[in-house]
Order: sequence, then C-alpha cells, then structure tokens
Amino acid sequence: MTEYVVRFSARQRAEHLTTMVLFTLLCLTGLPQKFYTSGWAHALIHLFGGIDRARWIHRCCGWSLGAVTAFHAAMGIAAVVQKRSHLPIAISRGDFEDAVATIRYYLGLRESGPLHDRFDYKQKFEYWALLVGNVLMVLTGIVLIYPTVLSRFLPGELVPAAKVAHSNEGLMAFLVITIWHIYNAHLNPDVFPIDTCIFTGRISRDRMMHEHPLELARLESPTEAGSRERVRAPREVA
Repeated sequence: MTEYVVRFSARQRAEHLTTMVLFTLLCLTGLPQKFYTSGWAHALIHLFGGIDRARWIHRCCGWSLGAVTAFHAAMGIAAVVQKRSHLPIAISRGDFEDAVATIRYYLGLRESGPLHDRFDYKQKFEYWALLVGNVLMVLTGIVLIYPTVLSRFLPGELVPAAKVAHSNEGLMAFLVITIWHIYNAHLNPDVFPIDTCIFTGRISRDRMMHEHPLELARLESPTEAGSRERVRAPREVA
C-alpha cells in the first residue's frame, strides 16, 4: 500500500489554483493585445466579446492577482515573524552549489545528484522570478490604467516605460510557465503525465525520498539536526 505525506495545505492549494486561473486569463486577454496584428489574436479577442470586454477582464484579473500576491506575501511574513516558518523557499548559497552539483552529476563528474530539502533550487528560482514578476506586472499595470493621474506626480516617461515592461514581462512569464514550469510539473519523466501533488496536497513517500529526502528525514526524525546529519553525507560524494 502506497504511503502518502501531506505536502501542501488547503490554503496553499487554493492559492495555486487561483493564481493558475488568473494567470491563464491574463495571458489569453493580454497577449492578443501585444500581438494585435495576428489572426489568432483577433480570434481570441472575438472569443471574449471584443477588445473592451477583453480589457475589462484583463484588468479585473490583474487586480485579483495583485490581491492574491499581497495576501501570499502577508501570510509568509506573518509565519516568519511568529516563528511558524523559517522561510524554506528563500534562496541560499547552497542552492547555487546544488545547481553546480547537478550539472556535474549530468556530466558524470559525481556519483549522485544533490539532496534537496522542502524546495530544490529550480523551484526556488522559479518561485522568486514569478513573485517579482507579479509585483512588476501589477505596478506597471496600475501605471497603464491611470496614466494621466500618475503623470501629475511622476515623470511622464514612466508611462511608455511601464508599457514596454508590462508587455515584455508578460511574454517572459508566459514562456517561463509554458516551457519551464509545465515541463517540471507534467512532462518530467519522474511525474509524467501530471504531478497532482499541488492539487491534492499529498505526495507519495517514495517520491519524497527521491525528490526531498532532507525534508522527509526531518519529518520522520525526532530531532531536525539528527535527521540532517544522517542524510546529508551522500551530498558530499564527488
């Protein structure tokens, strides 16, 4: 019988699902405005009922994404302040060492890859890239919604700069999600055809042992320090 470990709470799963839906709608209503001369862009805009309605949906989703991002950040800060979390998603020097170690493993210069805790370096890099991207998209989006108002207090050059940043960051976020995230979550041989963990909140113990052995050892050991010492030794194998 397969053993499972609870990896994500109901709130975390709800945040992911909400962000996924909002991001999809933002891409479907935003990218056609960037590539407005293309036939597929016209078809998508028509599907949403015209450019005015597409823009209305885009702005509503943008405000919603800003609210979700602010809520997520507030919950993370509160957890750290209340000492309920040590912010495991924070990037450390060890993550860069893990990236190098992974390359060496792929090149046959190591006998095994690095061992990961709750999040590996790829997940951390992607998370922070998207979080910073969300903040940039929301701020530039506000400038584009209220250009005349903000121009009273800020340089007018900010408006065209915000337009370029918003457009290009949106395209980059779309490419990161469709190429990097979709591969790791669905096309990676370890999880193909789909990783349901973020939707169910559960992950099999075998997968935890393979992908996040440091976290599993900590969860199953009475002392965190002892668990880290037992499983970290193979990490040093060259």
